[in-house]
Amino acid sequence: MLRKFGLLLILLSSTAWAGIVEDVRLTLAQNNFSSAESELNAYKAKLGVTPEYLEALSWMGRAALGMEQYAQADSYAKQTMASAAPLLKGHSVDSDPHLSTAVGAALEVEALALAGRGQKAQGIALLRRSLQTYGNTSIAARIHKNLNLLTFVGQPAPALKSGEYVRLRPAPLAQMKGSPLLLFFWAHWCIDCKGEAPILARLRSEFNGLTIIAPTQRYGYAAHGEDATPQAELAYINSVWQQYYSGLQGVPVPVSKENFNAYGSSTTPTLVLVDRTGKIAYYHPGAVPYEELRAAIEKVVPAR
Repeated sequence: MLRKFGLLLILLSSTAWAGIVEDVRLTLAQNNFSSAESELNAYKAKLGVTPEYLEALSWMGRAALGMEQYAQADSYAKQTMASAAPLLKGHSVDSDPHLSTAVGAALEVEALALAGRGQKAQGIALLRRSLQTYGNTSIAARIHKNLNLLTFVGQPAPALKSGEYVRLRPAPLAQMKGSPLLLFFWAHWCIDCKGEAPILARLRSEFNGLTIIAPTQRYGYAAHGEDATPQAELAYINSVWQQYYSGLQGVPVPVSKENFNAYGSSTTPTLVLVDRTGKIAYYHPGAVPYEELRAAIEKVVPAR
């Protein structure tokens, strides 16, 4: 009986702590770092360093980075990596989704904190070293994304794979030099992508000669998260595009994971503006407000 009671207490304790990531994020949303640290310390004292703890800790770094507190962000990032080291011994970073999220976030925060403190070259070097370690894991796209944030502008735009597509095959980028181009990386499940669609449709009508291409990829499922065959998911992508992106009909939609890897599009949407010479003029993971995106486009193409 005592053994069963003890097991019940452990299960109840684990359940009570199951939301540590969400709890820390909610506390940080109120800019309350001290309370978030107290929550983390209490969790660690009770359950030790778990993948969930590491992900929650990584949010401390992300919050500090968002507030441009670079030294504090760097400290949290290094603490996350040091705490993750024992869990990574003999295990892949992909052995647990919380662990991969924590490590990816810590590398991102440390690199961007270096750049924020005027040490951009060191941040780039850190990410390139990280690719040597994690280049064949799920966090490779995230590392590429942050490398792109620090290095992409001014570089030639990588070619797009277009062997598979929805409705229209895009022309090769090399044939599109002389015309400005906006790449809109999206996903069929992405709410922010749907919210960006009216902005893109408006900008498309406002700028002469602006071409839009909307790369996407398969995720292995379709409506309601149900598993889908490649052909069924392709049909679902087509239906989502027609239903939610009516203002962008006529825009080519190439379907390829390789495009997402090449552009580091681990975040959807990702917006990439290519100038008339074929070089990247603007790179932004995440949704972009109309005013910001319009200002970027105005630099490479005149309004109507």
